[in-house]
Amino acid sequence: MDRPIRLLVVDDHPVVRDGLRGQLDSEDDLEVVAEAASAEEALAVLRDHTVDVVITDLRMPGRGGVELIRAIRAEHPDTEVLVLTTYDTDDDVRPALAAGARSYLLKDTARETLVAAIRATRRHSAVLAPSVSRLATTTAAPPPLLSEREREVLALVAAGRTNRQVGAELFIGEATVKTHLQHIFAKLGATDRAAAVAAGYRNGLL
Repeated sequence: MDRPIRLLVVDDHPVVRDGLRGQLDSEDDLEVVAEAASAEEALAVLRDHTVDVVITDLRMPGRGGVELIRAIRAEHPDTEVLVLTTYDTDDDVRPALAAGARSYLLKDTARETLVAAIRATRRHSAVLAPSVSRLATTTAAPPPLLSEREREVLALVAAGRTNRQVGAELFIGEATVKTHLQHIFAKLGATDRAAAVAAGYRNGLL
């Protein structure tokens, strides 16, 4: 049997965290490895634990959920993010998805739907609440097009490889890697590697 999907629950309300742990730990293939009450606590947990999916609210004291999502995408690219919140306005949805959240559900979601969404998110499939899906559909722009080589470079960057390591794995020079990255940055509207990786996940390129 495969190991359980490892979860981190991030919410500033203890009763919400307790409720989610109770619901999710009862599933054989899910395991809540830790809880956090803030973005800062969540990032500290991620430095000490391997987590497959972070389930996070958006509005919390200190750094908000969007900042947390952005940090996860940059520092822990193998970890997916599922937003679970009460807010589905454009001002909440758009920044969260732009930061790299894979899925976005509301707190009135049925338990069965949440569990299925966690499994799908772990498989890198997006699950959106109906109201969020409608909003995303009406506002989404077509994803940028990267060449096959550019996608290979971006995938290796997302895996934490340096330019030299990327070049060695793809049998190309380091200067060529830098050229590919410049093209990737331009196409994704990114200013650095972390932003490019976040944009890659956001646009389904990774």
